[in-house]
Amino acid sequence: MKPQITELLGIKYPIFQGAMAWTSEANLATAVSNAGGAGIIATGGRSAEWVRDEIRRAKTMTDKPFGVNLMLMAPNIEEIKKVVCEEKVAFVTTGAGSPMPHIKQLQEAGVKVIPVIPNLKLAKRVAEAGVDAIVIEGMEGGGHIGKQTTMSLMENILAEVKSIPVLVAGGIVDGRGIAAALLMGAAGVQMGSRWMLSDECIINQKAKEAIIKATDTDSVTTGYSRNLGVRCLKNAFTDAYDAKEISGAPNEELMAMGTGTNKRGLIDGDVENGTVMCTQAVARLNEILPCAVIMENLIAEAKETLAKAQSIEL
Repeated sequence: MKPQITELLGIKYPIFQGAMAWTSEANLATAVSNAGGAGIIATGGRSAEWVRDEIRRAKTMTDKPFGVNLMLMAPNIEEIKKVVCEEKVAFVTTGAGSPMPHIKQLQEAGVKVIPVIPNLKLAKRVAEAGVDAIVIEGMEGGGHIGKQTTMSLMENILAEVKSIPVLVAGGIVDGRGIAAALLMGAAGVQMGSRWMLSDECIINQKAKEAIIKATDTDSVTTGYSRNLGVRCLKNAFTDAYDAKEISGAPNEELMAMGTGTNKRGLIDGDVENGTVMCTQAVARLNEILPCAVIMENLIAEAKETLAKAQSIEL
């Protein structure tokens, strides 16, 4: 049976490319969409004009569906939302805030709404509000994280929310992870870090090399004790941040310390004093390939894993 999300969006494979600030732009998003998935343009830290330009650039690079991620706490969220509605993108994912006040306006403009959700309570609430699908994201993912693991979210939510497609994110980097989510009842997956190691991804080569060299114990979280959790690769910055956090520095100081570090690490290539936000499953990320080849490999491995599962006897 074809997962529901493919029919909802008109895509070939039930795979989203996660929205990563300073990383997910038209080039990467369209490469993933052209490969059969659903690419997403990230708007965090961007102007409304930049968002419009990227959407229009993406439309010249693909005739396949792609989406835009809305960071709802952004000071210019209303401007960006207006652009998304005017440009009529296929769908939006949302994060960093409640999607409730935005659902009706987006859907009335013909934009499907797919919030990223960290817990069962909010999952039920947005499902009842009529969103088109949700993404549940565990703390194994790179970047800003919640408090629950991907497995616990799947256990808690997939059995409870059945009226809409539910995609799973957080630590999924290969076809085995995709198969596991589908077997648990997910309609698909969202993957971020895997696409960072693609030819089409614009991040600095030094950042890509840092990901390739990293192993599982190189994945750390900063700010976790303050509900400011961010998962990234261990480096001089994370050591300094941890020292500040442990010493009792106020949240405002910690937030100021982290401002701009994502761009510094991923775009400028300062992988010691910036942040390289990346999944906890980083040990599996060891090769840079075109998005089309990555997708082929993911689907082949997922099919192989699902076929093996059918032969298991209990």
